[in-house]
Amino acid sequence: MILSSVDIGSNAVRLLFANVHESNGEVVIEKDTLIRIPVRLGQDVYTKGKISKVKAKALVKTLKAFSMLVDVHKPEGFVACATAAMREAENGEDVLKMIRKEAGMEVSVIDGLEEARVIRSITHYPLSEKIKKTLYIDVGGGSTEISVVNDDNEPVAKSFPIGTLRLLSGKVDDIEWMVLNNWLNQFKEAFGKIQMVASGGNINKLIKLYGRTDENILIGTNLEYAFKQLSSLSVEERMETFNLRPDRADVIVPATKIYLTVLKKIQAEAVLVPKMGLADGLIVQMYRDLKRKSKKK
Repeated sequence: MILSSVDIGSNAVRLLFANVHESNGEVVIEKDTLIRIPVRLGQDVYTKGKISKVKAKALVKTLKAFSMLVDVHKPEGFVACATAAMREAENGEDVLKMIRKEAGMEVSVIDGLEEARVIRSITHYPLSEKIKKTLYIDVGGGSTEISVVNDDNEPVAKSFPIGTLRLLSGKVDDIEWMVLNNWLNQFKEAFGKIQMVASGGNINKLIKLYGRTDENILIGTNLEYAFKQLSSLSVEERMETFNLRPDRADVIVPATKIYLTVLKKIQAEAVLVPKMGLADGLIVQMYRDLKRKSKKK
């Protein structure tokens, strides 16, 4: 079954086509095509409070192109969602109406907790005697979503207004870091026994540069080295040294800082990186919904 999703984030807009099926009771998603356009809505929202006309036009043009690709590809299901930047933009509703009118696309705005739930639903790592909880973290341009799950599978989740574009814009106060720190303290009895599962474009790039790609693991000491090395280079030097796009070279440092802060706090030794994000989660969720509906018929 071919399904498609659009994820309108604070940093980029993504269109994903994927083949989805089941194997041994598990939903398997095979990515067919992924297109990423760095529209960067968050640059406006986190400095001016709203989406500028220039960004809005760029977004609509992008979604028009995506709509044509969806029309040609003809997936069996399609969904489009927007996250932090659209949630917080003063003119978010106006931009959504423009998208509906000019691109013919219905976009749902999801909150941080729903975003965390969708991402959490696509990965499962079993617990053991040594591992008591799993912490899922997704770092975006506008926010960081964290869920902590124990063996009874009951999640405790929160969305924090700490994102890469916010950090670059100087819009993250010390109090936000304190809120994150204090929230994590509720799990202090399990510190050292929490496995950390991370998602997002930056952690996917970090594992390619510094991790074990065959095992999808990024050791904590390597993450710390990555932060020191990348921080010592200018954006241009990062682009040249690691062949990074401009829109990745600037945000990768604040993203690394967020991941490293959480890893050190919970005393995890490594980060597990399944290379799945919101766009993947939306497709898996859609597949499960379609299967449920077909069984009722």
